[in-house]
Amino acid sequence: MKAKEIIMKIVFLLCACISIIAVIAICLFIFLNGVPAIGEIGIVKFIFGTHWKPASNEFGIFPMIVGSIYVTAGAIAIGVPIGLLTAVFLAKYCPQRIYKVIKPLINLLASVPSIIYGFFCLVVIVPVIQSITHTSGKGILTTSILLGVMILPTIINTAESSIRAVPDMYYEGALALGATKERSIFRTVIPAAKSGIMSGIILAVGRAIGETMAVVMVAGNQAVIPNSITSGVRTLTSNIVMEMGYAAGLHRGALIGTAVVLFVFILIINVCFSFVVRKKDK
Repeated sequence: MKAKEIIMKIVFLLCACISIIAVIAICLFIFLNGVPAIGEIGIVKFIFGTHWKPASNEFGIFPMIVGSIYVTAGAIAIGVPIGLLTAVFLAKYCPQRIYKVIKPLINLLASVPSIIYGFFCLVVIVPVIQSITHTSGKGILTTSILLGVMILPTIINTAESSIRAVPDMYYEGALALGATKERSIFRTVIPAAKSGIMSGIILAVGRAIGETMAVVMVAGNQAVIPNSITSGVRTLTSNIVMEMGYAAGLHRGALIGTAVVLFVFILIINVCFSFVVRKKDK
């Protein structure tokens, strides 16, 4: 038995080490290849420049940063309320016979490839937006709707698990004090589950920021600062995937530098969310 325990400990340790080594290797590759290019271009020109013209050696990614922020904020505005309310319904209101139907469908929604989401949005949502706004239909609004739907399974599953993990005495105690069912849920249960819910939102934000192929299909891919919710936009991820195939030299370094900015951007968002959760806990 001791020999088996020692072997399993070694296996677990190796698995943990492989994960850590993979993360370190990715970080080293990105920073070692991207930071020198950013230094050559100039960090201010690179981050705050408004023109992306590789043929003229102009590598300003500010429009892509703004585009990523806009579509991510739109996805959160659409996905978080719907996802949270759906999780509340599944955890506290849904009859068991209906739950057995809805839950597998939500899990199936999580397994759909992103390219399928993009194609569906291209042939269904884009024409609707075209007829309503009289624009190309590709832009911030369409992309936000797409990403808002794509992040729903993450938010729903995480929020539902967090709500179910709250002890029943919290809910029952609120009811015993005279609170309504809705007030007991939204004023007692959800605040108690906020750490898990916020974790789900963080994962959803990471999914929204990191999505590429579906976004390329419906975003319009214009490397300019958008001036309206229907304007075409290019995100950081789509900028990388669209040009990496033929990029070379400083152009390639600038694209890897874009990945560095994206990495730091996601890190900042995670730290901000963690800070907000800790501040509320206090």
